[in-house]
Amino acid sequence: MANPLEQFEIMRIAPISLGGLDASFTNAALFMVIALVLIWGFFLAATRNAGLVPGRAQAALESITGFVSSMVEENIGPKGRAFLPFIFTLFLFLLVMNVVGLVPGSFTPTSHIAVTATLAGFIFAMTIVVGFVRHGVHFLELFVPPNTPLILLPLIVVIEVISFFSRPVTHAIRLFANMTAGHILLKVFAGFVVSLGLAGGALTAFFPVPLVMTVAFYALELLVAVVQAYVFALLTCIYLNDSINLSH
Repeated sequence: MANPLEQFEIMRIAPISLGGLDASFTNAALFMVIALVLIWGFFLAATRNAGLVPGRAQAALESITGFVSSMVEENIGPKGRAFLPFIFTLFLFLLVMNVVGLVPGSFTPTSHIAVTATLAGFIFAMTIVVGFVRHGVHFLELFVPPNTPLILLPLIVVIEVISFFSRPVTHAIRLFANMTAGHILLKVFAGFVVSLGLAGGALTAFFPVPLVMTVAFYALELLVAVVQAYVFALLTCIYLNDSINLSH
């Protein structure tokens, strides 16, 4: 309990081996399933008695749908409507996983680079496929900014290629690093609360200080959980916009 890194340990719940590969059902997979079940329950509650005058659950679902729809419209345009279900699912899935991970004793799948890198890699591959399907070889024009001086063209192309292929790396690390750092900080301050509370003597009088800090960091982490889900979905929209509209 004293080690703030123990909360990120992957534990096998149901060992599974497929052709020599470890495909065990882990605590990370469990909390992904829990996130999916919570989303399913939310949709069920929001749509069961849907009406012209929405209840709380229906109003919440309509607000989230409108928010994501506006994000797609603003960053991709009308052609991005075909990707709205994907962006909506991605945003909601990340949001629920991030928030559930703040419950004491739970696990945060997005605090592992394997999870965020898989999502980022899939999105990166999808943008490439969409780009070539829609534009063919002309998709490579993405690496050639308009009105680039001929003498600078080789250098600019190299920079653009490096920038393009670094997208999945930064996409994955941003979410992973924010969630990991925040949870470590929470665990450290929570440890201070317990240590000072059990220290006895004059030190016990100081335990409210880290307690207040822990509550403040919890509120901050809740904000970070929402913002990071939004940023991940927003960057997905921006990358898709480059592939769909071939903009620079």
